[in-house]
Amino acid sequence: MSSQPGQTLKPRSERRQRRYPRYRVEFPVGLQVFSTEKRLRLDAHCRDLSMAGIGVLIAADLAMGEVIALNFALPGLPVEWNLRAVLRHRRGYHYGFEFLSLSEQQNQTLAGYLPRLERADRDAGTTLRKEFGPAKMQVT
Repeated sequence: MSSQPGQTLKPRSERRQRRYPRYRVEFPVGLQVFSTEKRLRLDAHCRDLSMAGIGVLIAADLAMGEVIALNFALPGLPVEWNLRAVLRHRRGYHYGFEFLSLSEQQNQTLAGYLPRLERADRDAGTTLRKEFGPAKMQVT
């Protein structure tokens, strides 16, 4: 059953498969929107990250396909990232951006950084339950 009223969860076989798993991580993100008459700067908050993109919370109204500049630093790493990304998904104030160009170094950094984080995919817990079976209580 879906947590969104009026929506049903599609069977796993009918859902679009993600290219990369998402991971939970929280940090501030600066956004710059170029499509308006003025360059609009917004403060956002990262909720999840993958090799291909980032999910952020923004109190704004952006159009699908909009290209923006992202500015952030991954927690625990000293390097600031400045990237271009395109808006691919929106649900309320949660926006999903696809990175447009990552350097080889940024790809390597993400590949080493992300697996240390908790998975954020909707099916991550389901997969674990299927692999390991239901939790059993032991009485001692």
